[in-house]
Amino acid sequence: MPFIKTDFPDLLIFEPVVFGDDRGYFFESYNQNTFSASGDVHIKFVQDNQARSVYGVVRGLHFQNNPCAQTKLIRALQGSILDVVVDLRKGSPSYGNVFSIELTAENKKQLLVPQGFAHGYSVLSETAEVFYKCDAFYNKDTEGGVAYNDPALNIDWKIPVEKMILSGKDLVHPAFKDCRHNFVF
Repeated sequence: MPFIKTDFPDLLIFEPVVFGDDRGYFFESYNQNTFSASGDVHIKFVQDNQARSVYGVVRGLHFQNNPCAQTKLIRALQGSILDVVVDLRKGSPSYGNVFSIELTAENKKQLLVPQGFAHGYSVLSETAEVFYKCDAFYNKDTEGGVAYNDPALNIDWKIPVEKMILSGKDLVHPAFKDCRHNFVF
C-alpha cells in the first residue's frame, strides 16, 4: 500500500506509485479506490485549494472546529515546503505533539491530515505551489489557530526568523495551551 503510518493516530503519509520514462512521469495523485482499499481512509473530498508563496512564507497553524472540521490531503506541486501539524485531539496519545515532513514536487509525497489537527507550512524553495483537498468547506465562523512560534511546541520551520513572512492573522494566534477547539480523540 502507498500509505505510511506515523506515530500519530490517523495521520498518514501517502507515497503514490510514480511511472517514469524518457517522456517524463505519470502518477495518480488521488484515487478514491486506492484510498478506500487501505481500510483506514474513507473520505469524500469536496473542495480543492491551491496557493503560491515565496521563500520564507509561514502559513499557519490553522484549523476549523467541529462541525466544520477538515481532513486535508496536502502536496507540493512546485518547490518545497515543510508541512507541520499539531494534534489537538484531547485524549489522543499524540495530543499536543508536532509532526513535520518535507513535501516537494520531486518526492511527490502527500500528507493526509485528519480532522482535529492544526496545520501549517513554510516555504523552503524560492517559490512553492501547494495543493490540498478538503473534506469540508471553508467556514470562517469555525476557524481557529495556534501560534506558529509557541515555545511549548518548539517548531523548527527551517526558516531564519528574520526571513519569515507571515500574515497579520497568523501573528496573533494564541499559544497551544490557550487555543480554543472542540476536538476529542
